[in-house]
Amino acid sequence: MSTPANPPRSLAEALRVRDDASLAELLRARPDLITPVPTDLTQLATRAGTRASVVRALERLDRFALQTAEALAVAADPAGYEELSGLMSGDGGDPAVAAALPRALGTLRGQALVWGGDDRLRLVRTARELLAPSPQHPSPTGLGPTVQEAAAGMSPGRIQEIVTAVGLPSTHDSVSAVASLTALYGDRARMAALLAEASPESREVLDRLVWGPPYGQVTADPAARLRWLLDRGLLLPTAPGTVVLPREVALHLRGGRAHRAAEPLPPALEATATHRPQVVDATAAGQAYTALATVEELLKDWDEGGPTVLRAGGLSVRDLKRTAVALDVSEPVAAFWVELAYTAGLLASDGEADERYAATPAYDEWLELPAAERWAQLAQAWLTATRTAGVVGGRDAKERTLSALGPGLDRSAAPEVRHRVLSLLAGLPEGASPSAQSVLARLRWERPLRGPQQNDDLRGRLATWALSEAEMLGVTGRGALSAHGRALLGAPAPAPKTADPAQEGPGDKLPVHHMPVSLEPLSPTEQATASAAAGRLLAPLLPEPLDHVLLQADLTAVAPGPLKRPLADMLDVLADVESKGGATVYRFTPGSVRRALDAGRTATDLHAFLTAHSRTPVPQPLTYLIDDVARKHGHLRVGAASAYVRCDDDALLNEIMADKRAAALRLRRLAPTVLATQADPAALLDGLRAMGFAPAAESAEGDVLITRADAHRTPHRTAPEPVPDGPPTPDSTLLAAAIRAIRAGDLASTTPRKQPPSASGALPRTSSAETLATMQAAVLTGEALWIGYVNAEGAASQRVIAPIRVEGGFVTAYDHTADEVRTYPLHRVTGVAELAED
Repeated sequence: MSTPANPPRSLAEALRVRDDASLAELLRARPDLITPVPTDLTQLATRAGTRASVVRALERLDRFALQTAEALAVAADPAGYEELSGLMSGDGGDPAVAAALPRALGTLRGQALVWGGDDRLRLVRTARELLAPSPQHPSPTGLGPTVQEAAAGMSPGRIQEIVTAVGLPSTHDSVSAVASLTALYGDRARMAALLAEASPESREVLDRLVWGPPYGQVTADPAARLRWLLDRGLLLPTAPGTVVLPREVALHLRGGRAHRAAEPLPPALEATATHRPQVVDATAAGQAYTALATVEELLKDWDEGGPTVLRAGGLSVRDLKRTAVALDVSEPVAAFWVELAYTAGLLASDGEADERYAATPAYDEWLELPAAERWAQLAQAWLTATRTAGVVGGRDAKERTLSALGPGLDRSAAPEVRHRVLSLLAGLPEGASPSAQSVLARLRWERPLRGPQQNDDLRGRLATWALSEAEMLGVTGRGALSAHGRALLGAPAPAPKTADPAQEGPGDKLPVHHMPVSLEPLSPTEQATASAAAGRLLAPLLPEPLDHVLLQADLTAVAPGPLKRPLADMLDVLADVESKGGATVYRFTPGSVRRALDAGRTATDLHAFLTAHSRTPVPQPLTYLIDDVARKHGHLRVGAASAYVRCDDDALLNEIMADKRAAALRLRRLAPTVLATQADPAALLDGLRAMGFAPAAESAEGDVLITRADAHRTPHRTAPEPVPDGPPTPDSTLLAAAIRAIRAGDLASTTPRKQPPSASGALPRTSSAETLATMQAAVLTGEALWIGYVNAEGAASQRVIAPIRVEGGFVTAYDHTADEVRTYPLHRVTGVAELAED
């Protein structure tokens, strides 16, 4: 193994020898490093070693890469590749570990968590502090401190007693004694001979501590099995009553392995069932159509103004229950549909004094789109949203209940988890449905839980919700990714299978050991294109809307499939939905007919409408119902006095006055054809309708007011923006610009100079005459200069420039630091220094 001629002495030097492609990969993997852009590579290395950045990088490692970092944290600093390989695979070796270790080490190097050649591997200091074992923070490996660390507080006499007990020659100082003990414990043959003298009881103590935690409790007078271990330093005291198993001893007992089980390969996804792709696509299309119908039903139910907004924001528990009953779903499912409509911008609060939720103007535009395009909008909103309906009903950090449509529902990791779950499904054979447990196991390998996360597996819950939501939305069918779901990710279509899919059954087991399709999240523009492609694939699978219904004599109408928009809208006003499913059953009632008349329709219009859209003759009972309601409709007129009732038939007004149910309205006669009340017009309308009459509201001019179900809309609202999980991944243009700036700043800070700065690192200082003369000379020779410069805000900086022209008190030069031509006032240049010739 070759050793570099000049190995890097720091992370900054290691970054300095990287090419631009390697730096771009680093900044893409850790975008927090360029927020803002560092001035040079030294600052980049410093930022890469900060605790927050290192913690974030460690949380994004897969399990084997993290195990590799944990092994380096308990290895010598620096460690050689052979030592690391031994810690990962043990004394016996492991071909799978040996094959995967270069990739894991490359990942750690690429993310600037490890630097140095294979003979001197160094884990960045912050990562070592986070992963190395300590009494307060045990190592994930279960290893304890080294002999040197554990013996730091022991008396020299006690150390010499241990040296003598294990048969080593005594030394003159504790340092050499500890070194000889370390050498003994690291020697496999001598340690095997020493442990052969141990009693079974003593070996049992070691076996209990070997895989961690390595700490144990002892009394002031330990038992013989413990005394034997203490006398030979196989257990060392760390505090009164506490002992620890030294790291070297534990590694010998483990056979040299740092982990109980290395996991170089991700868990295989197991397809528990397979289906024909046509069945998967058809099932998903049916779910997609149901999703569209559910969202429409939700917003129609809230057309005239939905539930009120809680003072703290969101939907009350009672209103969520009512919505669940109206949609005939459970409350968590109702929360999902409400949040989806809100995320897609179809639903918002109206902003009125008595604030309520209602459909937005975007909902009307959405309704005019073809069904496949409407689904594509919902699917794209779901895939990229950070708002998570699954946490509704839980508690926030202040123990407040999280409500649907309320604050605190954003989970920044949600889009990434949804995308990753679908990507795993895309890597399976077409029509294969994996078990949820295997998907969760795979995600835990890709992002293992660390520290506090172990008590709250948010990613696991997000993945579980993603699987169920994808099925409800029609992205998957029968647990397998559909063709339009695959297109939604931007994934290529699967290759045709040679086997006959008809031979596959739901009970077939299909373990999948190959790596799944690796799909990166798409940019907004790419995602919009992918969503449109998914909609085009879905369109032929959706049922064609019908333009007819089947009228029945029991005052019902049966829609054998989805209805065209005008027909569906009119039926929603004229009749009430009685049941849904493969066919929708509508029921005509006096109230529903009156609702149509209130919307401006006449009896003639209703008869013509039913005749035109029914494949069966219009039943006589329905004709009578419409005529009877129409004959009564509008005889009574309600206006604002506070409210009044007027009618040309004074006998009808007498009937109202005589009715005991009218007592609550406190009506009084103003004229033979007019009654007045203190109640508002809406209450008066409701009261008279409850008594069986069919009043009509009128305006101040006496015209009948037409009320429509879709009258209430919010002002224009924008859909909620996702809350990103840290800085966004930079695009290629930003990366190229950032790398140029960092390289230029590094050139300015590291270029040798003929006149070096003072020991304090101050900027060069020269007189005005010297500055001008040096600038003019550089214009003639074409040499670059190092300058100190103070801008208009008083901020001082250093730059490397190549002067082009000096005139009028300004110097025009190519600034290597900014990678562009700039003009600087000479009076702001604090001094100049020529660069070294080399």
